[in-house]
Amino acid sequence: MKPRKTSGEERMGMGKEERVLIELCCSLSMRAHSSSSSASPFLLHSLPHPSPASIFAFPGSWSAEDWISGDRASFGETEVDSSLFPSLRSVGNDVAALVNMAFLRSFQRLLATSRLQSEVHRAIVEKKRIVFTGHSSGGAIAILATIWLLEQCFKFDNSSHVSPFCVTFGSPLVGDNVFHHALKRENWSHCFLHFVMTLDIVPRILLTPLSSIKEELQAILHFLCPRSLYFSLESIGNSQLVSFFYSTVLKSALSISSYRACLCMGCTNPSLGALTAFIKLTPYRPFGTYVFCTNNGRLVHVKNSDAILQLFFYCLQWVPGQTLSDFAHKSLNEHLQYELKLKQYLNMENVVHLDCLEALQLSLNNGDDDQMQVVGTASDDLELSNEAMLCLHAAEEWEKQKHRNQVKIDANYHKIHEALKFLENYRATCEIRELSYYDTFKCQTDVEDFNANVRRLEVAGLWDEIVEMLRRYELPDGFECQKEWVDLGTRYRHLVEPLDIANYYRHSKNEDTGSYLVKGRPKRYIYAQRWLEHVQKMTAGSSLESCFWAMVEELCVNSCNNKPFEEARERILELENKALGWFTSGKLGTDVLLGNSTFVRWWKTLPKQHRLESCIATFIDGDENLPMR
Repeated sequence: MKPRKTSGEERMGMGKEERVLIELCCSLSMRAHSSSSSASPFLLHSLPHPSPASIFAFPGSWSAEDWISGDRASFGETEVDSSLFPSLRSVGNDVAALVNMAFLRSFQRLLATSRLQSEVHRAIVEKKRIVFTGHSSGGAIAILATIWLLEQCFKFDNSSHVSPFCVTFGSPLVGDNVFHHALKRENWSHCFLHFVMTLDIVPRILLTPLSSIKEELQAILHFLCPRSLYFSLESIGNSQLVSFFYSTVLKSALSISSYRACLCMGCTNPSLGALTAFIKLTPYRPFGTYVFCTNNGRLVHVKNSDAILQLFFYCLQWVPGQTLSDFAHKSLNEHLQYELKLKQYLNMENVVHLDCLEALQLSLNNGDDDQMQVVGTASDDLELSNEAMLCLHAAEEWEKQKHRNQVKIDANYHKIHEALKFLENYRATCEIRELSYYDTFKCQTDVEDFNANVRRLEVAGLWDEIVEMLRRYELPDGFECQKEWVDLGTRYRHLVEPLDIANYYRHSKNEDTGSYLVKGRPKRYIYAQRWLEHVQKMTAGSSLESCFWAMVEELCVNSCNNKPFEEARERILELENKALGWFTSGKLGTDVLLGNSTFVRWWKTLPKQHRLESCIATFIDGDENLPMR
């Protein structure tokens, strides 16, 4: 898709109704932000027609304490509250998203002490569309409120609700790359629309280590307060704090934009990895759709997170001959002009969508005239240099590379499927011989066992490649929720992990490395298990049926070491209870219960009284002839 110009009902990808809604959101956000009353932590506006909606507008804060919280993290970041935001994590990597601690605490306090939850519930009951909006740090609260609603009310029953909508104006960044990744994975990014004036400093503030600019930030917030008596070119020019603040933010923006551009361009220089040990780089990343409001009234849409990060730096430049105080005054003033300017911009046919950035190249000799005109319009309006355009192109190439990686992985899908089909046939031959699948492979006595081992190793390499790409976030964000891969991963885990366990204990790796579950389990199985648990909303760690044999082996080791039964009693009961569920659901095959299987032989060595009372006693053949102990 090429950059395209839109007009009329296509603006913003919305019709007249949505443009009116955005104008109203902007007006309410600025009113909430300028309000002198602290009686209510948000403004609530009911829009009766054409579509009923409840709009929640959150005010920002003029206190640096509400932007910077905690002394341990340079950028004021902390792990997200998993009880409020369980989806904000990387599934396979099992890494929680980082968010600004001060914004998170403000939202937690809002939920606990205000009527927000009751008002949102009322709007849901009345079947109203819910819109969250905010200016400045009020936008950060609106973002967290939207995700909270998606988590609490919409994640489990999307079909019966209209997704909430979040519109922010001059909002600071809120979360890190995992935050952005999780929202794209859950298909929630489309719920967020962020308006940014090209010179507004506030959306760039969290590019800088907050711990080092707290005094300067408070000075900036003091100037931005609508009731400030000091917002003038002279007062800003005389403030050394403002000068230091702007130069610091610009340096930080340059550092992170350069670093990300190098990564997007595929730089493999080892010194790049060492850079972060010497220079503190912001963890925060943009997400959703950003609309840059240019000086000539054009609105430029960008969805690519890395491209937005580049624009944060390259748009924040001052013209030759302009003093820093002039630039700072203009930048701060833009933060207060959203309502005035946006109303004009929305009524103009001046929208450019940069949905696909490959057209932003240094040479467009092969492009058509319309494409070249649109690209030229976008670059001129944003005042982009050739260097900036190259970085934007690299950002798009990085995103395209993720999809090329997916194509490569998809090409291996059939190979994995065929390997699993081979192993299913192998398992069937084991059952015909009345041998358990696990024990047959562990003994490795026939050529069929050798061939099964070859297939195990072949398919392991294919899965390890997937895991490595996921670890580096080199696949599309939604990959781990794709049903065909979740299903294949579950099938792979059930069929192949018992063979890995058999190989592990056959070679006594537990004696040197430790138990399989603690030290030996490959990431390919852990990732596949987490995918299933996430998609099916299961408790983390509850789908361990593929590790059944590892649990059995560890209890066998315990018995071989002559450990008393009472010492292992709790572990045995836990295994039996889990096995009962797995037998009943069919997640464990009947070959496990064959009389000569490792499991049955071990279980029959347990005290008779325990066996008689065991929840799985009826599954074991010949229980009445069990030997006494």
